[in-house]
Formats: sequence, structure tokens, C-alpha cells
Amino acid sequence: MDIVQLCEVGMLVSFGASWPFNIIKSWHSKTAKGKSLLFELIVVFGYTIGLLGKLIAWNRTGVWAYSIWFYIADIAMVLIDMCLYFRNAAFDRRTEHNRL
Repeated sequence: MDIVQLCEVGMLVSFGASWPFNIIKSWHSKTAKGKSLLFELIVVFGYTIGLLGKLIAWNRTGVWAYSIWFYIADIAMVLIDMCLYFRNAAFDRRTEHNRL
């Protein structure tokens, strides 16, 4: 792994380190209030574009970048948080319905 890949992995690990905390908070809060689905969609799009670039480079050069695994892990964590958004939005709807 060269310094460029090491820097990229460092960036992905830094960004990815926040998602477990966000997932835990989403799980325990049971509310979608304060969350932005659009933000998470944009993040997944960005990670996917980065992953696509690595896969294209691998196809052209035959060189497998280790950072691919970090892109996949980060995408998976954001998708988990997005699933929790929908679960929590359902909780919010039920809570609002019960108030009426």
C-alpha cells in the first residue's frame, strides 16, 4: 500500500468512525426527528462514486486498492442508518397517531 492509498484509507476510516455512533443513537432514540435522509443519500452517492472509481481503476490496471473494503464498510453503515431512519419514522407516525 502506497502513501496515497494510506491517506485515502485514513480519510475513509475517519469518516467511517462516526457512523457506528450515529447508528447507536438512531437505534436508541427511536425518532427520525433531526435526521436528514437527503444528507445520507448524498453521502452514499459520494461513497459509491469513490468505490466505482476504484473498481474502474482495478479493471484498467489489475491493481486492487485496499480502500475498496473501507468504501464498502462505510456504505454499509450509512445504509444501516438509513434503514433505522425508516424504522424511526414509523415510530414517529405511530406516536403522532396515538396523540390524536
